[in-house]
Amino acid sequence: MKIIVDAFGGDNAPLEIIKGCADSVSEFGINIILTGKEETIRNTAKENNISLDGIEIVNCEEIISMEDSADAVLKTKKDSSMAVGLKLLNEDKGQAFISAGNSGALCMGATLGIRRIKGIKRPAFAPVLPDEKGFFMLMDGGANINCRPEMLYQFALMGSVYMEKVMGVNKPRIGLANVGTEEHKGNELYRNTYELLKNSNLNFIGNVEGRDIPKGVCDVVVCDGFTGNLILKTYEGVAITLMKQIKHMFADSTKGKLAAALVMKDLKHMKKHFDYNAYGGAPILGTSKPVFKAHGDSKAVTIKNAIKLSIDYVNAKAIEEISSAL
Repeated sequence: MKIIVDAFGGDNAPLEIIKGCADSVSEFGINIILTGKEETIRNTAKENNISLDGIEIVNCEEIISMEDSADAVLKTKKDSSMAVGLKLLNEDKGQAFISAGNSGALCMGATLGIRRIKGIKRPAFAPVLPDEKGFFMLMDGGANINCRPEMLYQFALMGSVYMEKVMGVNKPRIGLANVGTEEHKGNELYRNTYELLKNSNLNFIGNVEGRDIPKGVCDVVVCDGFTGNLILKTYEGVAITLMKQIKHMFADSTKGKLAAALVMKDLKHMKKHFDYNAYGGAPILGTSKPVFKAHGDSKAVTIKNAIKLSIDYVNAKAIEEISSAL
């Protein structure tokens, strides 16, 4: 198997990207195509004693930054590491593409540059997030602001297939994000989507309120991209703030430091559970070829886990399963 990786996407590129790819070649027995400035990649690998065995480099001189507009990947920066990676995927030079770069550009490039699964209205950004009991998928995390009921239904279907086939969740529970649990709640979009989901073969549990999402009440939270991105960013912000407060509580006094020593193992376990690095990346579901978005602050372990997810995605034939389910 060959996975294509954007060497210059994210805050820690290219060093952490190269490390993660080298670790993946060694651990998973795959081959990697790295896209980006070849000279910089080779120099970085040499300076940090990283083996490039099993890694092919495709040179391209441009980089899409976080400040670039989403359409840069299709218009002004066609020779960027992201655009070239997507092009290689489209040409079947690899089985999946991963980038930690500009989310908007990657979503646009995946949506317009890679063919959609036949019948899918819009691909969706699908991050996997931790909750009280394990993890859940958010569909859509920000790719589609304006949605129709049939699009949200397809988000639910794709999320259900991914959680079952890739993440190993039996009969994934589908919840519709809403302002109340009653069937009549929400605007016209959500009321009509409720009817579609209620009458489907999916394991639909009904509406879920924002405060119940972290409790693990469902495995796939369905919503439009505007709502989903607000949930995603709020979730991340609260987690970061909470961890900082816990750190200060234990570090700012002698009593706190003594208490920390007693519960250090539990604290490390909690931190690991809520660490985004463990989940690797978020698939952009609905494209005819696997595209994954890794966190912008990805370390080597994040990239390695994203590569593992992409391997599982390909081996599970998730795209064929989604097409069949439609």
